[in-house]
Amino acid sequence: MQISEAYAKALSSGHRKGKGGLAPSTVRYMHVILKAAMRQAVRWQMLARNPVDAVDPPKTERGAMTTYDLAQTADLIDATRGTRMTITVILAVLCGLRRGEIAALRRRNINLDAAQLAVTESAEQTGAGVRYKKPKSGKGRTVALSVRVVSELRSHRVKQAQGLLLLGIPLTDDTFVVAQADGRPLQPRTITHQWHLLLAKHKTLPRIRFHDLRHAHATHMLASGVHPKIASERLGHSKVGITMDLYSHVMPGMQEDAAARVDRDLEDVINRRAKTIG
Repeated sequence: MQISEAYAKALSSGHRKGKGGLAPSTVRYMHVILKAAMRQAVRWQMLARNPVDAVDPPKTERGAMTTYDLAQTADLIDATRGTRMTITVILAVLCGLRRGEIAALRRRNINLDAAQLAVTESAEQTGAGVRYKKPKSGKGRTVALSVRVVSELRSHRVKQAQGLLLLGIPLTDDTFVVAQADGRPLQPRTITHQWHLLLAKHKTLPRIRFHDLRHAHATHMLASGVHPKIASERLGHSKVGITMDLYSHVMPGMQEDAAARVDRDLEDVINRRAKTIG
């Protein structure tokens, strides 16, 4: 009862400035943290059971997802040419990396000969600066790179090496892929700032969040028939159910396509048998 009352109070007047309540999504996050803390207390035998199990968090409504289609993605990549945002955008919209994962990516994490990229760290923006931690799912992942992405990364490496050489700085395995001119890492919020400047310059591009580029990659994969399990692994989701839930808007079209494929294959078998009998 105390937990339920705390949630109700947070929703009605939980804002720290005393004006209004917290969003349902914020209270759900409180619920997740409290439940994890109480679960640990049960493991330590400080509690006989987890009281949070008996409390339902507030419901939240997921807003419509806004992202870029393939044509807009092509326009976006063209718009970044000649800027420092090219490889940043490509890692997001063609590889599905998060902002923090891009900011933490180093040269040693990329194997262009094998066309693979290893996501092992994520940069987190804090009040004290930037700290590096494990990716959101708690574990690393390997992302296969397309021919286009490999070509873009090779070109970026050459340009980065030339720029650093002018400053007398060598390109090493520890060099950040997305970095300042002198090789120092970018803060995640700097990537967001650069993204806003790019959108302000190119008015024809719909205004979306930088994180929505990752959603674009996911949508493109699923719409192209990539299995949700593969998409989930590529995106770094801890469970395929997260992928299915986030991109459920793509699923109806996938189901129709799957039904049409099965029907087409069955029709081919029936026709071959008919010809054999005839």
